[in-house]
Amino acid sequence: MSTPLIQVERSPSGVVTLALNRPNALNAMTAELGDALIHKISDVKSDPDVRAVVLTGVGKAFSAGGDLKMIEENGNQPILENRTYMKEFYRRYLTIREIPVPVIAAFNGAAIGAGLCIGLACDIRLASDDAKLALNFVKLGLHPGMGATWLLPRLVGPQAAADLLLTGRTLTAEEALRIGLVHRVVPKDHILLEAVKLAEEIAHQAPVAVRLTKKALQHSEGNSLDEQLDFEAIQQAVTFATEDFREGISAVKDKRIPKFHGK
Repeated sequence: MSTPLIQVERSPSGVVTLALNRPNALNAMTAELGDALIHKISDVKSDPDVRAVVLTGVGKAFSAGGDLKMIEENGNQPILENRTYMKEFYRRYLTIREIPVPVIAAFNGAAIGAGLCIGLACDIRLASDDAKLALNFVKLGLHPGMGATWLLPRLVGPQAAADLLLTGRTLTAEEALRIGLVHRVVPKDHILLEAVKLAEEIAHQAPVAVRLTKKALQHSEGNSLDEQLDFEAIQQAVTFATEDFREGISAVKDKRIPKFHGK
């Protein structure tokens, strides 16, 4: 039986951990790995009991980026053919943004190039204290891809994004924390534990409200304030009509922990 390219674990509370599983290649990204990820993401999207997702890598790296052999072969392809291939490659991995529940990236080691980009596409990022992060496209003679020029400025601002993309330099976890690229730095041995712990905290909140809040955050990327207020108003009206809202109010009155069921 072949080793799965994506390892999957699930907690009783509905936290799903997806782990890129090419440790001998530092989880370098191939079309096959992307297809395996799409399949697991499809399972997550269709399961209403999933509350949060953690994305990490098996072994000592999160992901070293695009597979070097694939990159070399692409250099021999006609420009338009290469363009089509790369857009399809991007979309395989950026389907992580289609997961309707919060996704936490746990950088358990190096996250380089496209490997960092898939982390940028997640909602929250944690890094181990020994993690090395880089968008090193220009060091390879390549224009950035995988949404790097769209995702990064929204996280760290245009000036810091320009610095990182134009130099391709490597950041330590602490510098990544300082500029807002990651939310938290934790000891290497605790990275997955801390990511799952955060996911469990999210999983215990009202599921409908959590899903709609993630949706609102994504919509805010292209909305004006007035457009976002309209969006918030309808989503909040929806949650007012849920059983979870009534449970939340009741729990406050009773001074107890609420038990949400996503209804």
